This record gives sequence, C-alpha cells and structure tokens, in this order.
Amino acid sequence: MESPKSPSLPWKTRISLWFLYATMGLITRKDGTVNRRLLKLLLTRSPPSSKPINGVKSYDVIVDPTRNLWFRVFVPTQYPVEELPVMVYFHGGGFIFLSPDVKLFDDACRRFARELPAVVVSVDYRLAPEHRHPAQHDDGLDVLKFLDVEDNRSKWSPENANISRCFIAGDSAGGHIAHFVFQRASQFNFLQLQVIGLVIIQPFFGGEERTDSEIGPKGSARVLSLTDWCWNAFVPLGEPYNRDHPVINVSGPNALDISKMDFVPTMVVVAGFDTLYDWQIRYYQWLKKSGKEAYLMDYPNMFHGFHLFPELPECNQFISEMKTFVHKVLNKTIWDVGPV
Repeated sequence: MESPKSPSLPWKTRISLWFLYATMGLITRKDGTVNRRLLKLLLTRSPPSSKPINGVKSYDVIVDPTRNLWFRVFVPTQYPVEELPVMVYFHGGGFIFLSPDVKLFDDACRRFARELPAVVVSVDYRLAPEHRHPAQHDDGLDVLKFLDVEDNRSKWSPENANISRCFIAGDSAGGHIAHFVFQRASQFNFLQLQVIGLVIIQPFFGGEERTDSEIGPKGSARVLSLTDWCWNAFVPLGEPYNRDHPVINVSGPNALDISKMDFVPTMVVVAGFDTLYDWQIRYYQWLKKSGKEAYLMDYPNMFHGFHLFPELPECNQFISEMKTFVHKVLNKTIWDVGPV
C-alpha cells in the first residue's frame, strides 16, 4: 500500500495552511524584498493582556528601541507562589515574517505557559532580508543577556520566575535560532541565567544537496521554492555562503565539532510531511553521534508547524511530550545540584 502524499487534516487546518503559504507567496517579491505593507494587512495580531486569558496574562518588554528588539512575556496566573522555569521562545516564519504578537504564536505561547507551566518569553527578533544573518542570532543572545541583568528583573520577571532554570525553544527558523543562540550562550558567562534544556521544533536547516523529503513523493515544489527564497534572504550579501555553510547545514561537511561542548538535553521534533524532515533527522543524528543527550519526537502523519494548530490531536500530544521533557530535565537538574 502506497503512503499518502499529503496528511489527512481537518478543513479548518487546511484553510489556515493555505492562507499562510498564500501570504508568503504574496509578500515575497522576485527582487528579494518583502512587501511589509501588504503583510501588515494580512496578519491577525493580538495585543498583550494584563487581564488573564485562559489563565495567562501577558505584557511586552522593550530591550533595545533603536533596533525594535522586544519580547512578550506570558505568565500563568494559577501559580502565584510556585517557582516556575523560564522558556525563551523564538517564533518561526522563514526568518522573514511573523512575530510574537501574531495570533498564531500568541495563542501557542499562552498555552505553553499554562500547560508546562512556565514563564514564556517570546522574542521579536529582526527579520530578513532587511536584517540578514547574524542579526537574528545577535538579538537572541542579547535578550538572554537582558534577562540576566538584575536591574532588568523588575521590567519583565514575576517573582516566581527562576532564570537559573531556563529552556530555549523555537520552531522552524526559530528552531534554527534557538540552536545557535544556545551555542553562543554556552560561551558567555551569565550571572544568574542558566540554560538547562533545548526544545528544537522542526528546525529550518538545509544544504546543497536536494534530499528525498525535499524532492521525493512527500516533497512540495512550492515549499522548496519558498525555502530557497528564505535562504537567499537570510545570508549576508556579498559573502561566499553556500548551502553547506555550517550556519545552514549545521550537521554537514563543515559542521562545528561539538563533541567537547557542554551541551544540554535537547528535544528534537520532526514530522513526516515536512519538506525539511531529512535535514532535521540529520541534526538529531549529529547530536547523538557527538555524544549529546537528545530525544527525537517523530510525528509521521504531520506537517511543518503542526504544533500551532490546537484542533489536531498531535498538537495535544506534542504539548504533553514537551511537558514530560521539561519536567524530566528540571528534576534531573534539581537532583544534580541539590536544593537551592
């Protein structure tokens, strides 16, 4: 029996996916620029809410107004005293669009905060092509530095947030950013912040090779064309980048040797109908071969970004498995260091 070429999905999900890909097609111009004015009209945004919505309040914090670097904090209100970990989250969008206030991510981060539970910090990093690599990685590291400064605590942190129990997470382009921000953060001496785990959701990696998941029966020429466009928008102009540069092909022939790096436990999420599936599997295998503690969560009947659609049973399963991973890491960390 032949495997299906596309997942079986509810109509609500199909319409949402069609709209997202249609939006990307409309805003990406042939000259390599993005139609930001049209994008602003097409996306539904959610304001922060000091009054709890589904048990979570939210507020925005400015890090650097000169580059419009900010983040949205999601605080579950049913845990006013209990100490909570912090999850720094980087949204997806091919490095070129979306933000923490887009309803899709506002809803998702609100649910993460409530169900993990955790204080979620959703980062609005600068977007390509106006701001090319390494702007996104710079912004991510600078947010961690901001969170670490004691004088900034009153600007963002509820009293029960424990910054020494910090997870970095992200999906798609945000998964890519999460990996590299951790890599850079591991070289920085923070005063209080300590990253103890990574949640890498369907990360946006690539390479010169065309893989089976890109051009095989489950691949999509439309999605492949968009990923090509996004990589061209991401890499610096005038520099000799090809797709096997380690910032794109993280586990490829030019990969950084991380075998001696103090890497944290990592949850890698993949989906069978994701065009990027093969690159994500190679990332997981690279972590394992490098001797790192990595866990693969494979959803064979799902697509890129499925975790953002709560009507799907697999979305609920993902939330449950992420919660299990977070609590496992928290319990292991507490056991290793003892009472604080």
